[in-house]
Amino acid sequence: MAKNILDLDFSRLAVGTVQFGLPYGVANRTGQPSFKQVCEILACAVEHGATTLETAAAYGESESVLGRALCEIGAQDRVTIVSKVRHLKTMAQEHTPENIERWIRDSVVSSLERLGIDRLPVCLFHNTIDVAHMEVLLALKGEGLVQHVGVSVITPDQMEMVLSTPGVEAIQVAMSLLDQRIQRSGDLARAADAGLAVFVRSIYLQGLLLMPQAEIDPVLHQVVPARQALQGIAGDAGLTMSEMALRYGLSLPGVTSVLTGVETVEQMEANAKIAARGPLPPEVVEAIEGVVPDLSDTIILTPWLWPGAM
Repeated sequence: MAKNILDLDFSRLAVGTVQFGLPYGVANRTGQPSFKQVCEILACAVEHGATTLETAAAYGESESVLGRALCEIGAQDRVTIVSKVRHLKTMAQEHTPENIERWIRDSVVSSLERLGIDRLPVCLFHNTIDVAHMEVLLALKGEGLVQHVGVSVITPDQMEMVLSTPGVEAIQVAMSLLDQRIQRSGDLARAADAGLAVFVRSIYLQGLLLMPQAEIDPVLHQVVPARQALQGIAGDAGLTMSEMALRYGLSLPGVTSVLTGVETVEQMEANAKIAARGPLPPEVVEAIEGVVPDLSDTIILTPWLWPGAM
């Protein structure tokens, strides 16, 4: 068992699998892939070395599909899985310490059964507020049901809370060309200095960075000037927006893996080829960080507030 989380074999490009269990994302045009397509996507991911897989109990059928597909292609021992406990806010029972402990334990055990594994390499809480119950995850770690524990965060305030919580070993954080809050706060560097694994998600901001401008909901039109400025930088650098977005995540110091959700083999192959090109040139990163305004007071960075959000 790896004593330090960074001793685990995390790939720089990680595969987000929410699409395997749900039709997800504002720019999703292909829907939920079939089981056969999931097997093909995972085989492609493993072939290209993208062997860190992110899932969650709340992602519909994702864990079950993932477990079956990995068995089907014989790749159970070639991947590192990161999953999440079911949302505590969905508990119907009274939130007593005993009920919370039972809920978390049942969630982890059920995830292991669906995934077809004996121990979860990384287990995260969905919500920062749930770090108040980190001792439950640490107890499950002591029992060998999970290997390393952490939490998903969004804002610098949440990062501050998590970085001061004993036992946290991993952080999943939303970051993108448009969402630079954690980078600008200095907390990304602090997490790296503390030896935490940092998984960056939402690099395309659920597709808002890539979808045609004409398809952007009027409520989100405040994003258009920043998008246009970024498109100008990409054009000058000879990059597509998707390449610039992914490689920007790989350029951030302290980032362990960058998650990208995929619905097709073609997307998986394209992402793998982009990731193989590595970080962006420093001058491109500087240009990006110089043109994006602070959008924290808008709904641009809060997809659950967007029209039609799940």
